Amino acid sequence: MLIREVIEVLRGETGFIYTARARELAKKGFKVINFGVGQPDLPTPRHIVEEAKKALDAGFTGYTEVAGIPELRQAIADYLNERYGSDVKPEEVIVTPGTKAALFLAFAAYVKPGDEVVIPEPSYYMYPEVTKFLGGKPVYVPLKWGGGERGFELDIELIEKAISDKTRAIVINNPHNPTGAVFSSREVEKVLELAREKSILVIVDEIYDNFIYEGEFKSFISFSDWRDYVVYANGLSKTFSMTGWRLGYLVARKEVTSRLTRLAVNIWTCAPSFAQKAGIVALKGSWEPVKEMISLFKKRRDVMFEELRKIRGVDVWKSRGAFYMYPNVKKLLVELGMDVEMLTEVLLSEKHVALLPGTVFSEGDMGRNFIRLSFALDEKLIAEGVNRIKSFVEEKLAEK
Repeated sequence: MLIREVIEVLRGETGFIYTARARELAKKGFKVINFGVGQPDLPTPRHIVEEAKKALDAGFTGYTEVAGIPELRQAIADYLNERYGSDVKPEEVIVTPGTKAALFLAFAAYVKPGDEVVIPEPSYYMYPEVTKFLGGKPVYVPLKWGGGERGFELDIELIEKAISDKTRAIVINNPHNPTGAVFSSREVEKVLELAREKSILVIVDEIYDNFIYEGEFKSFISFSDWRDYVVYANGLSKTFSMTGWRLGYLVARKEVTSRLTRLAVNIWTCAPSFAQKAGIVALKGSWEPVKEMISLFKKRRDVMFEELRKIRGVDVWKSRGAFYMYPNVKKLLVELGMDVEMLTEVLLSEKHVALLPGTVFSEGDMGRNFIRLSFALDEKLIAEGVNRIKSFVEEKLAEK
């Protein structure tokens, strides 16, 4: 029996492929430096782990409410309200097994066959893939690349031009993966203005909202009319180094969340019970480990920036958020006579350095001319890994 054609054409997370290949090389005894990883390398804080143990020891291992235990939904609402001055109610929160599940609910709630979804690119691969799965059409709008000083910005004019009578939603990921951009208050406000004017939705992914290194962060959930235009996804994976715990959440008006629990119960029933108990402590307990991690990641970012800027043909911008850098390597590729995928393949095989080609995140120029590196690893490894890239470049150019 044939599987549905739409399943066959879906892209997976290519980053996992590079990580798997890096692991295979490590098993063979090579010292691989992996810049492809999209998760903090620090352990989950002890007080969170201990709370999960308590829940397990107490036998809290069964099904919970579909939308999540009430105490966690309250903790999430409290967090958003205290941090962003919002007015989220617990009944407007659905706890999900990871933020991907929250985003899937958001797309599934609104995107119908024939609908268009405007996606600034480069982008996290899931946004266009789920759009296509639901019968919609991704409409890509490139970010502005202003070079090493300005970095990446939303092109509001292009976004507006991309909106048609078929547009259902705009997707905004802020802070941004893969570029590390933090979109300004003005950019965020302009997107919401477009949503109001055109009567369309903004699907918001703010999973990196605590990874801010410079400037201010304006959340879409902070606007008084968010319920009319915003469906909001976030989670605990990155902030609390809890990627494997699978805790995300969706926030939407009550009329929407009450209906979406019907879809959730038909897919996953509920998020992991003991992880939910730990999530309450994560949000309401000590934030010192988080503050220490952000401070550490800022230092790592600075190390990576200083090392990358020493490489000929690499135009690097010091990212302001998340834990990625997305250098422009167009000049380097021309000099080497390679495309970006060949560059990443050869770096992995010859120098045992894993990074991601921009084509993982974009089908246009914003993919062909860029690479993504994570700085969620030790500073010494960052320096060594980038120096391996530098030596590779120097060796190849000397051969020409």
